[in-house]
Amino acid sequence: MEHNRSTFSILFYLNTSKKKKSGKCPVMGRISVDGKSTAFGTGMEILSNEWNASEGLATGKDNTAINKQIEDYKTALETHYRNIVENQGFVTAELLKNALRGIGTGQNTVMQEFSELVEEKRKSVGIKIEASSYGIYPAAYRHFKGFLRHKYDADDISFSMVNQAMVEEFAYYLKIDARLAARTAKATMKPFRTVVKRAFNKGLMRNDPFFDYKPEKILSVPRWLSRDEIDRLMKVQINSRALDFVRDIFLFSTFTGVSYIDLKNLRHTDIVHREDGSTWIILNRHKTGTASYIPLLDIPMKILDKYKGSRFSGSDGKVFKIRTSASVNEHLKELAKLAGINKRLHYHMSRHSFGTEICLSQGVPIETLSKMMGHLSIKTTQIYAEVTRTKINEDMTKLAKRIKGKYELVEVTSTNKPPKIPKGKRE
Repeated sequence: MEHNRSTFSILFYLNTSKKKKSGKCPVMGRISVDGKSTAFGTGMEILSNEWNASEGLATGKDNTAINKQIEDYKTALETHYRNIVENQGFVTAELLKNALRGIGTGQNTVMQEFSELVEEKRKSVGIKIEASSYGIYPAAYRHFKGFLRHKYDADDISFSMVNQAMVEEFAYYLKIDARLAARTAKATMKPFRTVVKRAFNKGLMRNDPFFDYKPEKILSVPRWLSRDEIDRLMKVQINSRALDFVRDIFLFSTFTGVSYIDLKNLRHTDIVHREDGSTWIILNRHKTGTASYIPLLDIPMKILDKYKGSRFSGSDGKVFKIRTSASVNEHLKELAKLAGINKRLHYHMSRHSFGTEICLSQGVPIETLSKMMGHLSIKTTQIYAEVTRTKINEDMTKLAKRIKGKYELVEVTSTNKPPKIPKGKRE
């Protein structure tokens, strides 16, 4: 079977209309077949004075990697051209562009694999993952699609284009271009990492581009209520029963360390009465599956008695009937205003308050706190210990202001200086 050879050419150029703040311009490629052309992004950027337009190459020793990648593109396109002509008998610029990105090659592209992951997670909601955990997957899918459009002017790519440089560029895009908070950007990278790992396990990639990738380390500093703020919240006058209930369950967690989801699922069978008269909450944490052992203090015991048989009692063995976290946090905003607490009050702050103000600040050993809070590692509990050091600093600063001027160090005058000891007499 004979095929007429088409007019085929490849050109690389700078897109000066999309010049970045750094002064660099995107390096673009143009495929032309029989007078029809299509452009594609390479993901590379370079300063315009480092580009030789007539040769379609970068200049200078520092840009050899760019020229190497350009040559790789040319080689790949020429190979695709021969294969398509041999298998289909004709070729177009779009067919070559799609082949370069792995589209139509019989192997999943990145967005196809990403789409499959999102669908699998959707079907797993309520079985393997919580509904609240699902949202990050479609969000990550949308962000990666936006990244491809921004960086490569493309809707999809093959896994052959995914390398460590792209991983770092996507992380940069999430923080700078998408303007995500550092914690959200880090969470958004995880589904993409899963997609890449799946592709690697399927043999779609030769190397794992995440092997040497080190995500940004985010230091978590828990926020908690001081003793005075807890006291104000306990004493504030409330006319609404619903608001009073939210205040009480928040205080229940402040004096037990039980998280919102664990309190919502708390059952009467989780409350154990010991022979010595003490009452404990013993449960496996929803988040980690680890066991928590919490002796109940006077305040949570009173709250349990207060809501026995009330309209806020739970059903099917549950202790409380608690609304959604969004509704509870809205009530907490109102409570903060009523109590004069100048902090953005959210439910998890109760758990932090238990760890810092109620326990560590009162001398409870960190090992004991770790068991009560159900942490997988004592390193997690040590975050609260760091917070208490901050609190010590705050308390000492307040002390310094209170005692300023009350104490005075007597200065040594010339009349009462200690006598000089002759050199020969010194020991």
